[in-house]
Amino acid sequence: MNIRYIKSSDYYILSPIINEWWGGRQVSGLLPKLFFDHFQNSSFIIEQNRETIGFIIGFMSQANKEEAYIHFVGIHPDYRKRNIGKRLYEEFYQAARKENRSIVRAVTSPVNKGSIAYHTKMGFEIVKGDKEVEGVSVFEDYDGPGKDRVLFRKNLHTEEK
Repeated sequence: MNIRYIKSSDYYILSPIINEWWGGRQVSGLLPKLFFDHFQNSSFIIEQNRETIGFIIGFMSQANKEEAYIHFVGIHPDYRKRNIGKRLYEEFYQAARKENRSIVRAVTSPVNKGSIAYHTKMGFEIVKGDKEVEGVSVFEDYDGPGKDRVLFRKNLHTEEK
């Protein structure tokens, strides 16, 4: 397996298959091409035999100089549960550390139980929100009316380097 920085042209490979990887959920709109154009030094693709099997899109916060943010992660369904996501997250953590970032943040929808379980397994804590949905703390209307979100935070200083 090979991990490399993302390129602008990767958008045209990933965009048509993202919804497929999410079991038909319409999520491709959450990943416009601008991410592939502007966050190449903090976003990665993992390939096997020249086939894309996973990716992570992230960036360094412009507003909070100690923080980095993971925006989107995808693993080909046939390659899940093989530590590919973990390898991509570790690559992102390394990029964040190079930029002197000590905190990594992520956001997901409360309906995305897989994402919530994965992030907590990876050592992220759920940030206490203003309400609970099915026992999970969320921020009500975080992304607009009716769009509650679960916010995650991970301190890289408490993790082994």
